[in-house]
Amino acid sequence: PDPAMLGLIGRSIDLMEALAAESGNIFNLNRRGYLYVTADESGLEALRTRSERISDLGGGPLRIQAQRHSGYQPSASEGFDEPMQGADLLLGPDVIQEHFPDVTERAAAALHVRRAGWLSAQQLGMHLLQAARHRGVRFESARVQAVDVAGGRVQRVDLADGRRLDCQIFINAAGPYLRRMGELLGVELPVGTELHLKASFNDHLGIVNRNAPLLIWEDAQLLPWEPDERDVLAGDPETRWLTGSFPPGAHLRPEGGGESRTVLMLWDYRTRHIEPVFPPPLEPHYPELALRGLSAMLPGLKGYFAKLPHAQLDGGYYTRTRDNRMLAGPLTVEGAYAIGAASGYGIMAACAAGELLAAHVTGGRLPAYAPAFSPARYQDEEYLRTLDRPAESGQL
Repeated sequence: PDPAMLGLIGRSIDLMEALAAESGNIFNLNRRGYLYVTADESGLEALRTRSERISDLGGGPLRIQAQRHSGYQPSASEGFDEPMQGADLLLGPDVIQEHFPDVTERAAAALHVRRAGWLSAQQLGMHLLQAARHRGVRFESARVQAVDVAGGRVQRVDLADGRRLDCQIFINAAGPYLRRMGELLGVELPVGTELHLKASFNDHLGIVNRNAPLLIWEDAQLLPWEPDERDVLAGDPETRWLTGSFPPGAHLRPEGGGESRTVLMLWDYRTRHIEPVFPPPLEPHYPELALRGLSAMLPGLKGYFAKLPHAQLDGGYYTRTRDNRMLAGPLTVEGAYAIGAASGYGIMAACAAGELLAAHVTGGRLPAYAPAFSPARYQDEEYLRTLDRPAESGQL
């Protein structure tokens, strides 16, 4: 939520929309938006203030919808040429229920951010890879074993299969291994990794509207246990944490088209800072906790409590910096660059991030937001002092 992030993400969405248009939307980009929901009236003003600030930064107009039949326009379920920009702030349960009847009647406000949605990341990646190959890019698969640096610049890369590649440009795009790859260059990158999980299940009860936006619950909460369940959990030191306060940010959305009933659930209720290992360690109770947490926003999900649906559980790593801004730019070793640490917004930022790094490598014109993502910012003592002040990360 700042001018640099707004500039980066806005540019990235522009690029994605152009790619969708030229490819016949092969990667199924949509503009359903994100719906942030709260039942906490005391936090209503904070939600409005945050929305107004982003609007003032250029994020589009904020429309207040405080009465039924107010002219609020739902998002189209498919396509990416939705004309609506900015956000709509729906106030009061009557207005919210008119448009989102599955959401709890306790909801006091719902903020619908319009220029948002989702896409098939795999299909986008394949489209870009095919375009690169068409332009002469050759893809090789191997493990990097060493990077030879001499005279302060990159000279060669040694691969585990015995090959040695002479090169003047080396781009560290190693995702969760970003810091480890930096060590091969003798460069310490200010990043860490967090384990994030997700779960999907077949919504055979039809609780989640298939045309819904991404639904996000803004409130902290206690999970809904039966009294005897709560007593048992509270009586065991290893499970007592399940009866305590859980953070905001539980979110879900429908997944797949056609006859699909799949729902995807995500909630970082307990951040785990760990070194990346594959496959990532999973928490078997995650689907149930996510389902219970999301029932605060969608009470119909309580219909699954008696017999929990079978869920597919997987996860991966968020690589992030202290300021939650990605790295894209040159490193202190000449010829070496880094791109990564787009924690939680990597797909959304990817197109603009790639464009930004390409401008650095080729000496192209840099956008105004480039310094905000340059690794060099961590050499600035004044900037480092600003990181000691608490700030809103914007991360789900």
